[in-house]
This record gives sequence, structure tokens and C-alpha cells, in this order.
Amino acid sequence: MQKIKIIVDSPCDIPDDDLTRYDIEMVGVPIYVDGKGYVERESFSCQEFYPILEHAHDLPTTSRVPIGVLAEKYRKNWDEGCTDIIVITMNAGGSSTHESAQMAAKLFFSDTPEAVGTLSIHIVDSMTYSMGYGYPAVRAAAMIQEGNSTEEILEYLSDIFSRIEILLVCYTLEYAKRSGRITAAAAVVGDMLSVRPIIAMIGGTTEITSKVRGNKKAIQKLLDTYHERRVSPDEHVLTASAAIDEYGQELKKQLEQELGRDIPHYKIGAAITINAGPRMAALCYLGPKRERDESKQPSVITYNGITGSEMAKKQVCLAHDCSNEIA
Repeated sequence: MQKIKIIVDSPCDIPDDDLTRYDIEMVGVPIYVDGKGYVERESFSCQEFYPILEHAHDLPTTSRVPIGVLAEKYRKNWDEGCTDIIVITMNAGGSSTHESAQMAAKLFFSDTPEAVGTLSIHIVDSMTYSMGYGYPAVRAAAMIQEGNSTEEILEYLSDIFSRIEILLVCYTLEYAKRSGRITAAAAVVGDMLSVRPIIAMIGGTTEITSKVRGNKKAIQKLLDTYHERRVSPDEHVLTASAAIDEYGQELKKQLEQELGRDIPHYKIGAAITINAGPRMAALCYLGPKRERDESKQPSVITYNGITGSEMAKKQVCLAHDCSNEIA
């Protein structure tokens, strides 16, 4: 009988209540602010990080989750009788934690040869950020409680990560200036004119798709794009905000009025706010399915130690469309 565990990195922004309810383990991403080291979600909550960010002299930086931390998580869960560990990470193109998870798997099997063939570690590249993989991770953990197999859960994750899209609006250009993406003059003029960049995070890429003037137009642009790209109004949709909750709550209110149901709302953590700033609103939904070149970037890599230090089995999850399983 399978005993399955979900491990996530902290940029998934899963609320503490859901971590507890669904028995999900989280590893914190190291963050450095003006020379001082922190660990996300251990040193502070999302809400506690916003003033740290706003008062920082230099733009904070992040680094990968240490290999030893992940290897210890693998050992703990193997000691507790797990047969399968599913590690879901932030977009591998924007973070080295996905690579750390693989290196930790090799280290674990090297140090624990008795686990070879009895434990499988499945490392999933979400190709997205924040609630874009936080919500699916929660759903995957719920599937464990419902009695689904590892294979069924990996199929669900592969399907949903091929369709997740995030749109966000920034209400200040200060952090684009601090990161060097725009000049100081452009940031000042843009804020004076209430320019709001709309950013799309789709398929592992992040790009500014448009710019609008004013907060109302920004929210409307998110909604218009959602209407254009969503597959169905019945599919899942989430909203999120950071330091100023009213931005995301306005988005949530309009969607609930339109769709006639409750819309889950998340708080955005450090991984996104460091780059986009703590004043933002975001929308996450399912768009058209994207094809993925599994030969170049597999959606799931599985390690079980059987062939030594680098056994990688690609899990191409095309067995069935899991879209109807989304709660």
C-alpha cells in the first residue's frame, strides 16, 4: 500500500491552515535583507514580510533551499514509512530549488542505500509561482486523503500545470526601478500618471503584456484577459493580494458576483513581491492546455536509487484529462 507525502517550497504561499489540514510539509526559501538572513515562513509570515521589504535599503535576494534540508525531509518521511514523496517546486526556470531537490534525492539514496527500491521521490516542476502551484499542491494532498494513487496525483499535477495562468497588476513601479528593469525617471513619471503594468506568468515565462492608467482600468484589464483566455467559467479561479488587501478583494468581489460562487483568496509571499512589490493584485485560472517538450524539460522526474546516483524516469501524464477533478 502506498504512503504518499507532499513537500512544497515556501513560495507556493499555501496558508498555514491548509498545510496543517492536508499534512503538507514546507521547506523555507532563504532570503537576505540588508545583509541579514531569514527563512521564508519560518522567520516571518507573508504579512510580516511586507514592512521588511518596504523598509529595506537594498532589494532583498533569495537563494535555493539547501540540499541538506531537503535530504533530511526525505529521510524523515522514509523513516515514517513513506513509499512516495511528491516534491512540488516553483518554476525551475526562476529558481534553483528544483535542482536542489534532485541533488538532495541523489544524496539521500547515496547515504541511505537501504531505501533503494522502497522509496520513490517524484520532483515536479510547476513552471509557475505562488498560488499557481500552491492550490494544486493542496488539491494533490486532498487526493491523498481521498485514496488516490501516486500515479493519479502526478497525472492531475501534469495536467493542471500545463494550463495554469497567472495575471497580476503592480500598483507601483518602485520595485521595477529598484531591480533595474526601468529607470528612476520612468518610475517617477509612471507612478505620477498611475501607470499599472499587467504581467502574465504563463508556461514558465513572465512578461508585461500591457500597461493601463488607473486602478479601475487595471482590474478591468485582468478580468477582460481572464474572460478571453479561460477555458470555462466553471473551472477554478483564484485571487490574491499582498500588503494592501483591498486590491485583491475588489477582484474577488467582482468575480464572485459574476460567477455566483466563493472565490479562494491567497496572500502573495516574498518570491513575487521582492520583484513586483507588495502593492499588487493577482488572478489565477486555467487557460488552454500547452504542450510541453518532455524530452527537454520533464514535468516530473522520479528518483528511486535503482540505477545509482541519477535515475530519472519521466512521467508523461497524458493518460486522461484531469480538468474535471478540480475542486
